[in-house]
Amino acid sequence: MTATIAVPTTRVTRIDRRPRVIRVGAGSAARQSMIMALRGLLVFRRSPQLLFDAVLLPIAAPVLFGSVFGTAVAGSVTDYLPILIPGVLVQIMLTMSVTTGVQLCEDVRSGVYDRFAAMPVARLAPIAGALTAGVVRYTIGATVVLLVGRVMGYRPDHPLGLVAAAVLVVFVTTALSWVFAVVGVSVTRPAAVQGISGLLLMLLTCASNALVPTSAMPSWLRAISDVNPVSHLVSAVRTLADTGRFGGDAVWSVATALVVMLVSALVTVRVLRPR
Repeated sequence: MTATIAVPTTRVTRIDRRPRVIRVGAGSAARQSMIMALRGLLVFRRSPQLLFDAVLLPIAAPVLFGSVFGTAVAGSVTDYLPILIPGVLVQIMLTMSVTTGVQLCEDVRSGVYDRFAAMPVARLAPIAGALTAGVVRYTIGATVVLLVGRVMGYRPDHPLGLVAAAVLVVFVTTALSWVFAVVGVSVTRPAAVQGISGLLLMLLTCASNALVPTSAMPSWLRAISDVNPVSHLVSAVRTLADTGRFGGDAVWSVATALVVMLVSALVTVRVLRPR
């Protein structure tokens, strides 16, 4: 008699080594960005020295520029204030936005962003959160500039228009800070981010109508200033402060800021995708 023995079959389990792609909806991405923004605010609370440029620079810049250029450009500091305060407001906000790019570069270099990338969160959430937290710094800086301008004697014809102009500058600066975010995630050294961003800001702010009238510039520099987005933003602030009207320069500034933000966000995703 022959006995039949059943041999159990062993099933081979294949391990799926393909990267797992997690799709995050728009609502979840927005919520995660707000959480990352809260992280940025906690950094400010634990390291208040990061807010020094938002308090000290808006005080020093109007006083120094007014003392240096006031008499030469307008005959007196008081007559120079309608030119100075809107120009300094835009210039300082753009200068403060460089810090965001430096902080992002530090996060990428130290591995903090890699930890976020390993979590089921939207790829842009850490970047958007850091830029959103920067709005607090911009708001503080804009408020200090307006207060210093008032102490120096600046009395615009439309105070509410000036407040609206400050809101416009904060919005445009937040949108343009995406440019420095691209630099921050593309460059490996925070010092390099500072240098590249500083050079870009110098070209944009010096070749503009922020501190001096364009009529005093050479013809070739005047042509550059006329198409410079910083000049349009400064002109929008002056129009709002003088007439209270949301003119063509303001519309142009908002439209340009939105386009720059969209393109910069797409480039940021492209740069971060290999990580």
